[in-house]
Amino acid sequence: MTQTFIVEVIIENKPAARDPEGETIHKDLILKGGYENVKSVRTGKYLKFLVEAEDEKHAEKIVFDLCNALRIYNPVVHTHKILVKGG
Repeated sequence: MTQTFIVEVIIENKPAARDPEGETIHKDLILKGGYENVKSVRTGKYLKFLVEAEDEKHAEKIVFDLCNALRIYNPVVHTHKILVKGG
């Protein structure tokens, strides 16, 4: 019997990789807005999937496999975190 799970994927640049979008947000919005105590901003991507699977492990594997097969992120420059909720 399958259940529906919410599977969230958070993709971020690795710490050593530049983050031009985060740098721009920090310089042009945060600092100009008067928030000098904020020292940096890193951006990322958030994906939310609804997945039918037998259990949480299977739901996580489906999303892990599709992220790798479809190159949703680049493992050379990105880190990723997969979170499974519900069921």
